[in-house]
Amino acid sequence: MATTGIHIGTSGWSYKHWREIFYPAGLKPAGYLSFYAEKFKVTEINTSFYHLPKPSTVEGWIEKVPARFYFCPKISRYITHVKRLLDPEESLPRFFDIFDPFIKHLGPVLIQLPPSAAFETERVDHFFRILTKTYHGYHFALEARHKSWLSDEAMAMLQQYKIAWVIALSGHRWPFAEAITAKHIYVRFHGPDGRYDKLYPEKTMDTYAGKFREWQQDKHTVWAFFNNDGHGYALQNATQLITLLK
Repeated sequence: MATTGIHIGTSGWSYKHWREIFYPAGLKPAGYLSFYAEKFKVTEINTSFYHLPKPSTVEGWIEKVPARFYFCPKISRYITHVKRLLDPEESLPRFFDIFDPFIKHLGPVLIQLPPSAAFETERVDHFFRILTKTYHGYHFALEARHKSWLSDEAMAMLQQYKIAWVIALSGHRWPFAEAITAKHIYVRFHGPDGRYDKLYPEKTMDTYAGKFREWQQDKHTVWAFFNNDGHGYALQNATQLITLLK
């Protein structure tokens, strides 16, 4: 697992509408990841949220990328949206049994909660305790979409368990706080108005290039992903930010 530096990529790579915007017209989808990995060194795995991949699928992805390429898998929605963090002893192994063999290729695991999931002290504390005790070799980042998570108590609990609060830039769509709760920092760019189909202005990229430098100087590891995939804007903004940091 990478523990230093700034890692910038996009939220997934297998977008059909990136054909001819990013991927050559003649390139088959099976070749997309290898092509992506020539330009970027990290990606989120979005598909693991909707359905768990087979271990052979994950192994196939790893074989297509360089040794120092990292994947940040999104935890199963069964855990976050169906079980709503309850019964982690039962729900977590289904996910981690798949990714455990590949842990050295992983960045933080993303936990994305539904907008209806408010912060509940006992439920969250139990989930975090089981998660971090059982899977202590991992780093975690939590993206909450209910304003109750902006409370001091919620932030203190994230800090206690060394789980990164996801700094989610989505206009006013979801709660925003530039809170640092762990040595790793996780940022998601969902689009200036949270609609996934707009380009961030250069001023925003300049601002975050400066913040990323400061965080790195403070010995934080930064993970940043662009989810504004419409029209290939995520690729454009990610490349722009990487260039600004050089």
